[in-house]
Amino acid sequence: QVQLAESGGGLVQAGGSLRLSCAASGLSFGASPMGWYRQAPGKERELVAAISTGGRPNYADSVKGRFTISRDNAKNTVYLQMNNLKPEDTAVYYCNVRCTNYWGEGTLVTVAS
Repeated sequence: QVQLAESGGGLVQAGGSLRLSCAASGLSFGASPMGWYRQAPGKERELVAAISTGGRPNYADSVKGRFTISRDNAKNTVYLQMNNLKPEDTAVYYCNVRCTNYWGEGTLVTVAS
């Protein structure tokens, strides 16, 4: 059974930083491309960043230069380092195994202005 557990969300002031983690189990993590999505109130879920099995990242234009996705295959964990946070980054952030319906329960990030 695939399980994804996000952590690291919280309340931060604009300009601050947070690091999200997603611990995965029940899958061949090293062979799984991973992604971080977010969903703000009243909006659709959107892809924030993705990372291939080889570690190649891709980012939404809105977070380029501020967010960094990385993975540690030894720990079955994918990370999202978020710097220079803005109020518009406020959302629930979800971890996903790319191109599957495996999702975590999400972690709330709130950025105060």
